[in-house]
Amino acid sequence: MSSSPPSSSSRSSTPLDDTDADDERALTILYATETGTAQDVADRLARLCRCLHIGARVVNMDAYSPSELINEHLVIFVVATTGTGREPRAMTPLWQMLLRADLPEDLFEDLTFAVFGLGDTSYTKFCWPAKLLSRRLAHLGAMELCARGEGDEQHHLGIEGALGPWMKTLCAVLLQLYPLPEGVEAESPDAIPPPRVAIRNADKGAQVIRKDPLVTDRQYHNAVLTCNRRTTAADWYQDVRHFEFELDENVQYEPGDVAVIHPEAAPADVESFLACIGYSNTADEPLEIQHVLEDQSLPDHLPDVTTLREIFTRYVDINAVPRRSFFALLKHFAQDDMEREKLEEFLAEEGADDLYDYCQKPRRTIREVLEEFRSAQIPREYIFDLFPPLRPRQFSIASSIKAHPRSVQLCIAIVQYRTFLKIPRRGVCTSWLADLKPGHQLRIGFQKGFITLPSPSTPVICIGPGTGVAPMRAVLQDRIHDGISSADANTLYFGCRSATKDQHYGDEWAAYAREGKMTYRAAFSRDGPEGKARTYVQDLIREDATRVWELVGEKEAWVYISGSANKMPAAVRAAIAFAVQTVGGKTEEEATEYVAGMEREGRLVEECWS
Repeated sequence: MSSSPPSSSSRSSTPLDDTDADDERALTILYATETGTAQDVADRLARLCRCLHIGARVVNMDAYSPSELINEHLVIFVVATTGTGREPRAMTPLWQMLLRADLPEDLFEDLTFAVFGLGDTSYTKFCWPAKLLSRRLAHLGAMELCARGEGDEQHHLGIEGALGPWMKTLCAVLLQLYPLPEGVEAESPDAIPPPRVAIRNADKGAQVIRKDPLVTDRQYHNAVLTCNRRTTAADWYQDVRHFEFELDENVQYEPGDVAVIHPEAAPADVESFLACIGYSNTADEPLEIQHVLEDQSLPDHLPDVTTLREIFTRYVDINAVPRRSFFALLKHFAQDDMEREKLEEFLAEEGADDLYDYCQKPRRTIREVLEEFRSAQIPREYIFDLFPPLRPRQFSIASSIKAHPRSVQLCIAIVQYRTFLKIPRRGVCTSWLADLKPGHQLRIGFQKGFITLPSPSTPVICIGPGTGVAPMRAVLQDRIHDGISSADANTLYFGCRSATKDQHYGDEWAAYAREGKMTYRAAFSRDGPEGKARTYVQDLIREDATRVWELVGEKEAWVYISGSANKMPAAVRAAIAFAVQTVGGKTEEEATEYVAGMEREGRLVEECWS
């Protein structure tokens, strides 16, 4: 994979020939998301297609077989960016298929495609997966329908700054490709869309006999919480927990894999929310849900029979910060003229700053918004159109299945902070987990991560500051269990603020080091004397330049970087390049290319998050 920014397709961006205009008016929208934004965009694109009387099939790449792509004729891809430029995990199987060297250059000569990427220009590899996807499809013979769109979170309108204009361009091109039949007009995108579900009252006993789809999903496994222990000092500002779950079957996972957990909203939050929107009196009545708009997605594992209380507890997110699409639909339900006028102001381009100051800046939640726009009367059929799904959360596994059979361990920072509104903010999933007591039963899924292990004779260098140490612990436990244990075989660089406050698994690392099973290097950035420069993991790597080059350059060690995707990964790569240059005798440019080559060869892997 090239380390230089991929260019746009050199092929023509004009639509298919007019002879294809009589083909079925249909296309496929594939999305890969981490936070749900790409899914929201995919649903909006499907609504646009419906306004143009074009049928759209919306599919999460996680549920899409890569082999299907050869049979598609028109696909719109919506692709998020994760960490320092990686594709979302849902996209990995499709991307790996597209990278196969044996694919013919005309494989997708019958495929027309468009790509919209989501990213953040504060990161170096802005919209990298979308760029790479566009280029690869073009190289395999596909035709790009229109220029790639790239939504930027740093834009004053957020991703809307690019998405709105791109959708207008896409609309025009689609109408060229699929002219409206005579006598048929395009529907207004500003009109209230039909609801994606039909809801009717169910029999009183229906919920008792229904099956919970999460329980019957074979990709999830029964787990019992056996340990919920705080690893940071009681007086420390951040609450980080070590969790242990016992599994009821022999589940297999590898170092670097992630655990998938479906959270629940706090009962008190749900109760007050139901009262706020006028659903309290019917909250526990069983309802039957029918999916009527197949081009609009529904939350995962949503049962056919449920209640309003269960919906707002398990399936939609009342604590999310609402996107612009939330306000666009809410305006149709506001009964008060002043409230409706305010919503219209938020949606106007000149009101973007006001919407940001009201919503994104203070991280105001949907629940808090509806407490202020109290005139809104939300039909229950529109619940899944207005409220985003409560997404499962992914956590890097902090244990080796070899060392801990039928068990999975996690190291999780409990999300809690305050904004200038002085209102405490708590992460839905991490707060839910923090409150669980040993003995609690839940379902846990597993997803493949980006880490693979080298041969036993190859050394590894793990760099995992903060909770980034979780997958590094899995790697080291796995190798040590297999007898790959020496000071050169395994090296860990860990970073935190204080040796006594937030050194996760410090006793464990010290014991391994004393036993000669690994080398442990720790940077405690706030423990130094006042006025002295702070020490971070990259500083230790520079100090150890001679040893780092011996491992990386002479013994071809594999390097794993895990943690925040902000400045740390780039600083670590620069520190490794420093060792390559100063000890390995290469020029600065050669050293930078050497580190990039390690990544291309799979010898340097980043498992980072935004």
